[in-house]
Amino acid sequence: MNEDINDILALEVKKEMADRYFGFRKLIEEDIREYDNKVLTSFRRLEQKIGFDLVRLYILLKDENLIHEFFQLAGLDRLIFYDRYLTESATLRKRVFAGQKIHGLTRAGRFKNMIFDTYEALCKDIDQYRENVAKLASERESIAEEIRYFYHKHDLGIMMDFLRGLDRASGAQASDMAGGLVQQSGDDLNQKLRVQPPPPVDELLPVIPPLIPLPRLKEPFKKIVARAFLSQGKPDLREIVLP
Repeated sequence: MNEDINDILALEVKKEMADRYFGFRKLIEEDIREYDNKVLTSFRRLEQKIGFDLVRLYILLKDENLIHEFFQLAGLDRLIFYDRYLTESATLRKRVFAGQKIHGLTRAGRFKNMIFDTYEALCKDIDQYRENVAKLASERESIAEEIRYFYHKHDLGIMMDFLRGLDRASGAQASDMAGGLVQQSGDDLNQKLRVQPPPPVDELLPVIPPLIPLPRLKEPFKKIVARAFLSQGKPDLREIVLP
């Protein structure tokens, strides 16, 4: 009778330990999935906002040398989403300029205003992107700390030793609740079941530095814009920005 009670109590303890272990583990895995989803959302926003801003500027400046000169002044050493094809594709041009406002009294004024408006939008979108990346980095560190705490509190080697002790005390064989788990090395099991923290956000998303605000760059920018305007034969934005 006592042995039956001991077996029941041992089984209850084992079940509680297993429920607690896998319950906490499930919470961590849910946090990791949420982090992964946020990273994916950030990448899509990067393409749809920053990507479109950049492509508009690439199309307007067109000349690769002018593009590099423009963005080096802005503080962006590496061009993102750049391809020569972008400046020639009528389909892409129509897509990225859809809904953009044209304003100015002259062709040169409208051309300059579109570039400056787009650059200011790019600065704003990059600032928002950087804030979001910083939040993701903080979330990732919280998950990593959560995992460290979890394994500090749930050392499988110690848990397996404890379960074996319960089995010896109750006279049970290792084949019941703990089953094959008890027969394995705690270290081996720990490695097999270990949850790894997600990759750092800077390994998943590009690091983009903040751009220099437009007011500090207007004069050198005007010279680059004027050269782009002349090199393209003084285009009318209504011919670049297709309806």
